[in-house]
Amino acid sequence: MTDEELERLLDKLTLPQKVRLLTGATTWRTGAEPALGLRELVMSDGPAGVRGEAWDERDPSLLLPSASALGALWDEESVERLGGLLAAEARRKGVDVVLAPTLNLHRSPLGGRHFECFAEDPELTGRTGAALIRGIQAHGVAATAKHYVANDSETDRLTVDVRVGERALREVYLAPFEAAVEAGVRVVMAGYNGVNGRTMTASSLLTAPLKDEWGFDGVVVSDWGAVRSTAGPARAGLDLAMPGPEGPWGEALVRAVEAGTVPRAAVDDKVRRLLRLAARAGALGGPRAAAPPVRSRDARRLLRRAAAASTVLLHNRDVLPLDPEELGTVAVIGTHAARPRVQGGGSAGVFPSAVVTPLDGIRAWLRGRARVVHAPGPPPDAPPPPLDMSLCRDPRSGVPGVLLRVLDASGAEIYAEHRQSGRQLEPLLVPAAHTVEISALLLPRTTGEWTLGIGGFGRMSLTVDEHTVVDGDFARDSDDPAVIHVNPPARYGRVHLTAGRTARLVARRALAAGTGRATVVSAAPPGPDAEEALAAAVRAAGEADAAIVVVGTTEHGETEGHDRTGLALGGRQDDLVRVVADANPRTVVVVNSGGPVELPWRARAGAILLTWFPGQEGGAGLADVLFGRTEPGGRLPTTWAAGLADAPVTRTRPEQGRLAYDEGLHIGYRAWLREHREPAYWFGHGFGYTSWCYENVSVPSAIEAGAPFTVRADVRNTGRRPGREVVQVYLARPGSERERPVRWLAGWAAVSAAPGETVTARVHVPARALRHWSPEEHAWRTEPGRYRVLAGRSAGDLPLAAAVEVTATG
Repeated sequence: MTDEELERLLDKLTLPQKVRLLTGATTWRTGAEPALGLRELVMSDGPAGVRGEAWDERDPSLLLPSASALGALWDEESVERLGGLLAAEARRKGVDVVLAPTLNLHRSPLGGRHFECFAEDPELTGRTGAALIRGIQAHGVAATAKHYVANDSETDRLTVDVRVGERALREVYLAPFEAAVEAGVRVVMAGYNGVNGRTMTASSLLTAPLKDEWGFDGVVVSDWGAVRSTAGPARAGLDLAMPGPEGPWGEALVRAVEAGTVPRAAVDDKVRRLLRLAARAGALGGPRAAAPPVRSRDARRLLRRAAAASTVLLHNRDVLPLDPEELGTVAVIGTHAARPRVQGGGSAGVFPSAVVTPLDGIRAWLRGRARVVHAPGPPPDAPPPPLDMSLCRDPRSGVPGVLLRVLDASGAEIYAEHRQSGRQLEPLLVPAAHTVEISALLLPRTTGEWTLGIGGFGRMSLTVDEHTVVDGDFARDSDDPAVIHVNPPARYGRVHLTAGRTARLVARRALAAGTGRATVVSAAPPGPDAEEALAAAVRAAGEADAAIVVVGTTEHGETEGHDRTGLALGGRQDDLVRVVADANPRTVVVVNSGGPVELPWRARAGAILLTWFPGQEGGAGLADVLFGRTEPGGRLPTTWAAGLADAPVTRTRPEQGRLAYDEGLHIGYRAWLREHREPAYWFGHGFGYTSWCYENVSVPSAIEAGAPFTVRADVRNTGRRPGREVVQVYLARPGSERERPVRWLAGWAAVSAAPGETVTARVHVPARALRHWSPEEHAWRTEPGRYRVLAGRSAGDLPLAAAVEVTATG
C-alpha cells in the first residue's frame, strides 16, 4: 500500500476512531474499523511455538528448541527454516503477529530467561534474530523484536531502571535490534524496564535511533501492561498499547490531544504505522494469506534435526558416539530422562502435541538391539507437576483428564467441560462466574504420603475424599503478569493415598478482581529415599555397557519473572552424576537446561552433552547424536563458568531501583578476557565427532575505513569421520585510543569436510565490526590503524592470526 493510499484512509477517521485503534480490543487482538475494511490483527506469543489466543491444551502447537538452542546452531539458514515453521503455525492458528524473537542478551549467567534469548554476544544475537525474522515474514506473518531495550534480567523487571552508558547501549544492547530493523522486522516491543531514568514505553529511544535513524516504519507495541500513563508514551514513539480494551489511553488520550498535550501528528503517525502493518498482514481490505502446507512428518523431521544440530558436545573421552552393536545393556538414569524440560517457563509456553523424551528416543534407537534400563535416581528438587491424564480421570465422563466447572455465587454450575490437564490458565469467563472448580478421580500407583497443591490467588481450597488439604485466602503478592496469569504460587498439603484405590480430588478458587483466572492443580507421589535411589542408579550403571545420565533445571529455576540465585543443579543431581561416573567409565551426562549451570563433576564424566530445552523432538535428536547418526552440531552461545564466583558479571538485583551496567562493553567472554579469568567453557566452544587442524589464514593487507572484508581460513579434517566445523573470526585493536574489548566476534562460517580433506572457510567481516560509537559526536566512527584478525573454534581457542591495516577515508 502506498503512502498516498494510507493518507486517504487516515483522512476518513475522526480523532476518537484513531485513538480507539491504538489500544488492543482484547488481550491478543487489535481493534477493527469496518469503514476502512480493517479487520482485527491477532497476536500470539511465539519464541518456541505459536500458542494462539488461548492457553488450551486441546489446541497443541509445534514446539521448537529454545532460543538459546537456536543461538547454539550458529546456522542462519536453519534458523530461517525454523522461522518458516513458526509462520506456518501462525497461519494455521489465524495469527498475524508472532511475538518473537527476543533479542536481549545473556548479560549475567543468573538471568532467569536465558532460554528465550539467543546469546551473550550482540553479533551472534543480531544475525540469529534476523534469520528468524526473515523466516517468519517470508510467509506474510509479522515478527516482533523484543524487549527493546536492555531488558536482560527479571528481578523487579516491571520497575527496574537500567543505567547504561551511551557507547555500551549502542554497541552492545541496541545492536541486535538494529540488525532486526535491517532485516525488515515489522513490530518492535517496548519492555517493562526503564533505561537511564525513563521507562521504555515513554523513552526517546523509541524515536531515536529506532524510527529516525534506522528508518523503522513498523509498529512499536508495548509489552503487555507496560503502559502506565497517557501523555508520555503518546508523545514518544509507542504506537500500540496492549492488552485491551482497558488502558491509559482511550478517552484520556483524546482529551490530551484536544488539550494540546499530545500533538495530533503523533496520533496520526501511530495510526499510519498500524494501517501499514495491517496492509502487510493482509488485514486491510484483503483476505488473510493461506497457511503454507506443512506436513506433520516434515515438521517433526525439521525439529529433530534442529535438536541434534543445537546439541553441544562439551567434552568427549572417546565415549561418543556409542555403537549400538557393542551394547547389551544401557542404563538411562535421572528423572529428566523420563520427564525432561522441553521449554522454559512463562508466557511463551505452549502445549506440544507430543514429546519425545530422552528415554523414548534411546529406547526407539536400541529396540531389538540392546536392553534399556531406567533408574530415576533421587527425586527432583521441584514442586509437583500439574495433573495430567496419566494420573486421573474426569469424574463425570470417566475419560482420562479432569472436569472443569465454573460456578456461581451459590455454588450452582453454570459451565462445565472436560479438560486434559490440571493447569487451567484461562477458564472460560461466563456471566455470574464466581468460582473455578477442577475435580478429578486420582489413580495412585504408589502408596504413601502424596503432595497435592493448588496454584492461584484469592480464596482457594483443595479436598481429597472430603479431607481438607488446602484451605485459605491467599492475597496476591505480585503485579507481574507472568506470575498472576501464568505461574501463580501454589499452596501444598499432604494426604495418604493407597495404590489402586481411587480418590476424589476437588479444587476450587474464587474469581476476585485483580487476581487473574489461572488455577493450577498439581500432584506428586511420595518420592523414593534418596540414598536408596542413588544405590539403585549405581547398580544399574555398574551392570550396563554404558550409562546415560540426564540432569537439568526445573521450571521454578529458569522461568520468566524470576532470576536465579545460583548455578548449581538442584536436588542430589551432582551426587547422582558422580556415583554413576564412578560406577561406569562409559558415562554420558546430558544437561537439560536453558542457560549455564555448574558442572563440578565434569572431569569425571566420559562425555557431556548440552541439549538446552530441545523442543518436542529433543529425545529423538539426542538419540541421533548419542548413536552417531549425526554430529552434535552446536557451539556455545554463552560462556559457562566453573562456578558462579568465577563469573565476572553476575548482578541482576537493582539497588534503590537502579541496575547499573558498570561493566560497559565487557559482558560474556569479553568480561572473562578483561579479567584474565578462565571459564569452564568459552563462548563458541563445542566439539563434533572428528578433529580439525587450523592451518592458514589470509586477510587483505589494507582496507579503507567503512569497508567490509573477507577472511579466508584453511582447516583440515584430521579425524576419521566427516564433520562440520564452525570457524569463528574475532578482531582486536591493540593500542587503541578507545576503550575496547580484548577481542570481539566479527563473523563466522561453517564448513564440512571428509577425513583428510582441507577446506577454506570464507568469513565475511562487515564494516560494522570495525566501528565504534563516539559519545562525543553521537555518531559511528572507525578508528584507522592496525587490527588483529584471529580465527579459531572459540573465543578462547584462536590459533590463527593475521593483521589488517584500516586506512582513513578521503
